[in-house]
Amino acid sequence: VQLQASGGGLVQAGGSLRLSCAASGRTFSTYTMGWFRQAPGKEREFVAAISWSGVSTYYTDSVKGRFTISRDNTKNTVYLQMNSLKPEDTAVYFCAAGTNPKIAFSHVVAGAGGPLDAWGQGTLVTVSS
Repeated sequence: VQLQASGGGLVQAGGSLRLSCAASGRTFSTYTMGWFRQAPGKEREFVAAISWSGVSTYYTDSVKGRFTISRDNTKNTVYLQMNSLKPEDTAVYFCAAGTNPKIAFSHVVAGAGGPLDAWGQGTLVTVSS
């Protein structure tokens, strides 16, 4: 599977952005999908995830209530709506897919996204104060 993330940019604090991640292939609807971010000088952080059906979602504490992950399986695309952005949200954001259908969503969350095995290139989000 190939993943293409887009939608990053420069935004003022309090603003919003929507990231998109388009996937190739015919089995997107079976994938757990996730978003990670990595700020300069910091470790990669697991931000959000969504189950193949969209019923289950996960958010790291720092983005709860501000970010929303969603997916459109008819378009092979997962989204990350980011509202009330803060300077500390500045990072390169990556999307990832779990292509092994035997790995449950709960295991993806418990593993902090580790079981996600396909990665796209990042998109830079910069939030100015």
